[in-house]
Amino acid sequence: MTTILLTAAEPSGDALGARIMEALAERRPGIRFVGAGGEAMRRAGLQGDLSTEKLAVMGPIDALAALPRAKKLVGKLGLMAAAEVPDAAVLIDSWVFSKMAAERLRKTSPETKLVKFAAPQVWASRPERAETAAGLFDHLLCLLPFEPVWFEKAGGSAEFVGNPNFQYAAEQPRSGPHFRARYGLKDEPLLLLLPGSRMGEIKKLLPIYRESFEEVCERIKGLRAAIIAAPSVEDYVRSQVSKWDADIIIVPPTDRFNAFDAGDVALAASGTVTTELALTGTPMVVTYKVGPLVAAWARRVITSPYVTILNVAAGEAVVPERLQEEATPIQLSADIVRLLQDDEAKRLQVSAFRRLLPQLLGSKDAASAAAEAVLRLVDGDDRRDLHRRAPG
Repeated sequence: MTTILLTAAEPSGDALGARIMEALAERRPGIRFVGAGGEAMRRAGLQGDLSTEKLAVMGPIDALAALPRAKKLVGKLGLMAAAEVPDAAVLIDSWVFSKMAAERLRKTSPETKLVKFAAPQVWASRPERAETAAGLFDHLLCLLPFEPVWFEKAGGSAEFVGNPNFQYAAEQPRSGPHFRARYGLKDEPLLLLLPGSRMGEIKKLLPIYRESFEEVCERIKGLRAAIIAAPSVEDYVRSQVSKWDADIIIVPPTDRFNAFDAGDVALAASGTVTTELALTGTPMVVTYKVGPLVAAWARRVITSPYVTILNVAAGEAVVPERLQEEATPIQLSADIVRLLQDDEAKRLQVSAFRRLLPQLLGSKDAASAAAEAVLRLVDGDDRRDLHRRAPG
């Protein structure tokens, strides 16, 4: 019986892990899954009582605070691998945690093939990780089409499988007219506010969003706004938005694709949601803000001129990015007003989305491609030169 160990440290990784598990089970009936993940992976059949739900953090300061928990969990994973001797280990998201786990698994279960999903974004920061990853992992699964070459140049084995979250978003039904009818919207312009899903993001961005919205309202009469709130922060968002001098629509994440289709412009925190908006053809302004210590650290390690995947793939600013000191209500409101009033500005964004999205989505279901890569590795019949080097 084939046994696969999986780990995922973030909620998004937990969702990815569940989809990969489902794809593996379809291709290999009776396969067993062990490891550490969240609720989605447990529902998909992950065995054991190890959880990573307290490891989701933002920035180096929070990461340091979570390090003792991570080390303890890595120790338990090592013991699990020694007992189970899994055929392969698929380590999802969190480069630091995945690296720690991989190094431990190399010692406790040296026969286990190690797969990293997704490969670290070395094009954005700390490119030296390419050599480390190439040496530590037997195979790297990349979310973006321009990533494999970084690891191949370092002597590793990597392939582009696509991003399951992007592909999932592309498949979702959406109806802007139904959304507008449900919330009593007619022809009013609708601004979508997406301040993120973590409490730290919400607390930093929501006050800026409020002022930006108020600035736009001064110039765009009849403007309405809808805010998408993750379940974990919904109560806080509602309590804060209730203080605004406006009737703001609170939208659950399950209804977000309908909201995207109904919206005219979005103000979005950097992240997966920007690609989801692009899939609906919704023009956007991207923003993000962190504390001064995290910002200083980011400026030292980030090498990419852009943070939004659309801009990285295009090699230019397809959508405006307003980060840190540029994330001001005056700047953001000016960007939003321009997109609401300038048809050519909107057209240029939407045209770029149509050009870039086929590249980012890939031609095959990402979870299926990942599952097939893992099983090829397990069966020893991968056509690629999958080899093991000493960790870098």
